[in-house]
Amino acid sequence: MTSAAIYGCSGHKLTAEERAFYAEAKPWGFILFRRNVDTPAQVKALVEDLRDSVGRADAPVLIDQEGGRVQRLGPPHWPKYPPGSAYLKAVNDPMAARELVRLGARLMAHDLRELGITVDCVPVLDVPVPGAHDIIGDRAYAQDPATVTQLGRAAAEGLLAGGVLPIIKHIPGHGRAFADSHHDLPVVETDLETLDAWDFAPFKALSDMPMAMTAHVVFTAVDAKRPATTSKKGIRLMREHLGFSGLIMSDDLSMKALSGTLTERAEQSLKAGCDVVLHCNGDLGEMRQVAEGTGKLKGEARRRAEAALARIVHTPEPLDVAEARARLEAALSGRFDAAKGPDVGEAQAPAQAQ
Repeated sequence: MTSAAIYGCSGHKLTAEERAFYAEAKPWGFILFRRNVDTPAQVKALVEDLRDSVGRADAPVLIDQEGGRVQRLGPPHWPKYPPGSAYLKAVNDPMAARELVRLGARLMAHDLRELGITVDCVPVLDVPVPGAHDIIGDRAYAQDPATVTQLGRAAAEGLLAGGVLPIIKHIPGHGRAFADSHHDLPVVETDLETLDAWDFAPFKALSDMPMAMTAHVVFTAVDAKRPATTSKKGIRLMREHLGFSGLIMSDDLSMKALSGTLTERAEQSLKAGCDVVLHCNGDLGEMRQVAEGTGKLKGEARRRAEAALARIVHTPEPLDVAEARARLEAALSGRFDAAKGPDVGEAQAPAQAQ
């Protein structure tokens, strides 16, 4: 039976040890990073090998392909896409930006589908506040929840139309964090009414999406002791108050915002109510620790996982790729810097796999 986990791998090809581990652990899915990417043919072969290792042709393969500084596929084989903030800046009109965001996401879905990748960790629905850590920064579509909601939905619609599942992140919100959860545990002490009107609003509005990724952030108004990922109160808020009924996956368990062993982190996340846990860096020893704390994907979690995969469109919306790329480039030409701000989430693989 499938386990409630998503794992990375160390390099361009599976090692014999990785293949044996996946065959035994049977994770629900996999995630790719830049260390796993060389050429289109290589990525496509790796995706096929990952699925073969668990014996499931529909095993989801994820990637972070936002654009800007969070883009695992890039030149020379794939186009450079803008960060989320660039669309609104380019046209200074939310409705026009909405069309561009959807177009960009539809083109990304085309790139991913050609490789067999079926899930993109997009859209970012976090709404930054002044002074917040730049870990979100230009990844956010806008600086207010209404516009983030509008553009985030456009991105999700573009991906779905192209046969790729979106993941709303980082539920219930990372935009108010004054620390980078890759390195520290952010603590947000804002009152619930303010959070509800600002941080939570885009997630509530997109609660119909198939998948969501948690924020490793403590919201003292919800749970003063635990970050949302490992908090029963936090997951309950996502389900009951925000109305999210899709699959909830943790953010990367290896991030330093979480405490305890990797086994404990996996156990705590699943006990809190996450359906699936995520481990990204491809370290086999760490994956084995996660597997010790990860049970089978069953019950409501399995139902939500199956429902998410059932939303993959197998005949994507028609797209004139050359015309669409030309239109997007003309609208955004010279208006974004893909390197602005700190690089995000490129989990480190074992030294020999770099």
